[in-house]
Amino acid sequence: MSVYDLMIRRRSVRVYKDRQIQQDLLIKLLDAANNCPSGGNIQPLSIITIQTAEGREYLGKMIGSQPWVKNAPLSMIFCIDFHRLKKWAALSDTEFLGENALSHFLIAYADLMCAAQNVVMTAESFGLGSVYVGSIQGIIDEIREQFSIPKLVLPMMLLCIGYPESIPNSIPKLNRDYIWHKEKYNHFSNSDIQKVYDEKYGDFNDDPEEYFMKAYIEVIESSKQEGDRWLKLAKKRVKRLGIKNHAQFLFNLRYPAKAMVSLNKEIYKAFKNAGFRFFD
Repeated sequence: MSVYDLMIRRRSVRVYKDRQIQQDLLIKLLDAANNCPSGGNIQPLSIITIQTAEGREYLGKMIGSQPWVKNAPLSMIFCIDFHRLKKWAALSDTEFLGENALSHFLIAYADLMCAAQNVVMTAESFGLGSVYVGSIQGIIDEIREQFSIPKLVLPMMLLCIGYPESIPNSIPKLNRDYIWHKEKYNHFSNSDIQKVYDEKYGDFNDDPEEYFMKAYIEVIESSKQEGDRWLKLAKKRVKRLGIKNHAQFLFNLRYPAKAMVSLNKEIYKAFKNAGFRFFD
């Protein structure tokens, strides 16, 4: 199978078999991460692998409401690591001030996501499945303390990996023509924008479970592992919030707009606690 075919068929996997990942395959995943593109080839990346029952239990408890975090046989915490770079610079009689430079952070975060995606596709090629868990960014301080992460190191992404027990059939995506801008930005009309999202999600109907399969697959996958309590809760919230369309579902329930903004304070605080000052 070609790399293109792997990318097109890839789906986020949240239900895993009770099967461990062998050391030789783990090394391949780490090699794939280590050989990703990196700005200036600086490689400001560290990866903490979690495989013990204790570590998985802790992660699952801290993340909450995502049982695949506990159930995945392997989790990888991807960290921006300026601690190692700063030490190396000092040993080399020079100065590295990446913790004060937003540009360094943005390049490092791009490097980190390139590494994570290298792991995703390598895992896919060996019959593994994976899912990103970005909510780790809301508990940076706790993760740093639990896993002995020093200052100038930021855990920014969690990747859960395992052998799939089930794989979602399809996930709706935007029509390619609406992310493709030839030579300059294409300013689509309001009707075009409405149309492309309607095409992506289909009708917003009165059957929440059917809609969740397209737009909130996490609830369905949670139900497979922990009963239907998350499904029932999500249905109640849809009704209570009076949600009538796709955008309201996303930005009133799944990623509530005000709640997302309110996270800024905690994230800024966690960055400062880790020694990063570019927001000052």
